[in-house]
Amino acid sequence: MSTFLSSVAVLLSTLALLCSGYTAYQVFTLQQTLNVASVGNRNATTSTQKTPSSETSTAPPENKPSSQETPAFSSSTTTAQSTTSTGSAIKPGEFVQPSFGRKAEVELLSLKRIKDPETGNRDVVNLQMRIRRVATDGINPGESVGVYNTTARNPDTSETYKGINLKRSTGSVELFSLRPQASADAYVWLRIPEGVNSIDVFVPDTAAFKNVPVSN
Repeated sequence: MSTFLSSVAVLLSTLALLCSGYTAYQVFTLQQTLNVASVGNRNATTSTQKTPSSETSTAPPENKPSSQETPAFSSSTTTAQSTTSTGSAIKPGEFVQPSFGRKAEVELLSLKRIKDPETGNRDVVNLQMRIRRVATDGINPGESVGVYNTTARNPDTSETYKGINLKRSTGSVELFSLRPQASADAYVWLRIPEGVNSIDVFVPDTAAFKNVPVSN
């Protein structure tokens, strides 16, 4: 009888121990489940808070117009202004004529309208020329280009224009004083009314120059 009771007690103790172990296992499993759920909620909250900041930092910057940008202007305006201010001009080598046969040659350098210093009117033209000796010999001492006697003519009206006076010119250039292929520059002021833009020029002992433009 005592042996039976001892066996029953041992069996009950074993059952109690098993129940306690099972209960502890259930409690541990529940705790792990709760911990996993808590960690997942924290991760979701953190991800949600970081998303707007990330979107803000990666957004492209707003394109603003640069204040340094200036419109490009066409060069045609500058070219037109330059042409207007320069006016008609004699090109180098454009007006060259023989003088004293072939012993010399005269080249017109410029024909510019200027203001008369005495009256203030712009009815004076300054004619500049270059006289070059061509012949190596056969030049007579009396052969000289009388620059002061240069005249002009209006090709439209045939009106003739003369120099102002001897003081407003180089005078004359003696060919005998020049070495072969050497040259001398000279000038003369002619009285030509305003509005005349082209003239024929007549230098003494030199072929005529036709339709020479007057530069303003």
